[in-house]
Amino acid sequence: FRREAQAASRLRHPAIVPIHEVGVHDGKHFYTMDYIKGRDLSNLIRSGAISTRRALDIATQVADALDYAHNRGVIHRDIKPGNIMIDAEDRVHIMDFGLAKQLDSDTKFTRTGTTIGTPAYMPPEQASGESSRVDHRADIYSLGAVLYEMLTARAPFGGDTMMNTLMKVLSDEPVPPKRLNPRIHRDIQTIVLKAMEKSVERRYGSMRDFA
Repeated sequence: FRREAQAASRLRHPAIVPIHEVGVHDGKHFYTMDYIKGRDLSNLIRSGAISTRRALDIATQVADALDYAHNRGVIHRDIKPGNIMIDAEDRVHIMDFGLAKQLDSDTKFTRTGTTIGTPAYMPPEQASGESSRVDHRADIYSLGAVLYEMLTARAPFGGDTMMNTLMKVLSDEPVPPKRLNPRIHRDIQTIVLKAMEKSVERRYGSMRDFA
């Protein structure tokens, strides 16, 4: 917990909620961060308040911030609507780098076979617990899944149980978003599905390319 929170505390970007202190109080580990007044993205999606243009703008802001983090050797590993806040000026704030991983860290701290993150938004290599294969392109997949949900009002994968969802992530292809929302341009569908390729090598090579 300390190691990963400290990795995130190095980040200083307008769209990343800063971590100010990492410590222990009465035997409980904690970190403190800014309070952001706004609504999280999952709330906005449920309210139906996201147009295609707004979805693309939000995704671009998130991609820019994650590109900054990746260039400093930190990946988030739990990008999902609940971890993205939108303030009154429609600016994005990425929260909860609690699962953040330093790309140059010793892999013994994250055991192979351990699945961490949120199943509906995690890439196959993360869903299968192959921690050694998880790099910055895991965040690219997850942001693709978030954009998918903003455009269609539903997550790309879902199931009755966590295991059921994980199996779909590993073996199923997402329903093409244009089938769920015919109004979106086919190029947008292409971008979403490329970001969500099951093969790491077939995704965008960087958040900058995705943006």
